[in-house]
Amino acid sequence: MKIFVASDIHGSAYFCQKMLDYFKREKADKLLLLGDILYHGPRNDLPKDYNPKAVIQMLNEYKDSIICVEGNCDSDVDRMVLQFPLIPVLSTILTENYYIVATHGHIYNPEQLPPMNPGDILLYGHTHIPDFVVKNGMLIANPGSVSIPKADSHNGYLLINNNDMIWKDFEGNIIDKKSIR
Repeated sequence: MKIFVASDIHGSAYFCQKMLDYFKREKADKLLLLGDILYHGPRNDLPKDYNPKAVIQMLNEYKDSIICVEGNCDSDVDRMVLQFPLIPVLSTILTENYYIVATHGHIYNPEQLPPMNPGDILLYGHTHIPDFVVKNGMLIANPGSVSIPKADSHNGYLLINNNDMIWKDFEGNIIDKKSIR
C-alpha cells in the first residue's frame, strides 16, 4: 500500500493544488491528512493564496481517497463543508506489515505517545517541521507542512511505500528517506 501523508494545509489553495498534483503523480492508494485543513490559525501568517473555499472544493473531489484526522485549527464548521470525515484525535491504519497511528500532534506526539506497541508507526503534524525518531521501538514521523513550513524546512509531504518513508518537496526532490524495517 502506498500512502501519501500531508499535514497543515491551512487553507492554501496554491499548496493544496500542488499537494494533489503530487498525490496523482505518486499514484498513492490513500491521501492521509494530519489536520489543520482550512483555517490558518491565530499564530500563523496567511499562507500563499489563502482560499479555504477553493481548498474545500479541491479536497472534496478526492473524498474517497482521503483519511483525515482533526487538527487543533479544524472545527465543527469544517465538518459541515468537507465531504470526508475529520476523525477526532487518532486514526489507525493496518497495513500488511504494521499499524500506523495518525494524529495531528497537538495532543499526541513524540513527548506524549498514544497507546502503541513496538513496531507501530506514529504519524503526526502540528509542528510544521519534518521529523523522524525511534522511541521505545516505535517509529515516529512528521511530514512537515504543506503550506507553512518552519525551521527552514520545505513545503512538502511524506510518502510511505511498502517499507520506506520518503520525504519530498513540491519540486520533486527527495529530502530524506528512512527504512521502516
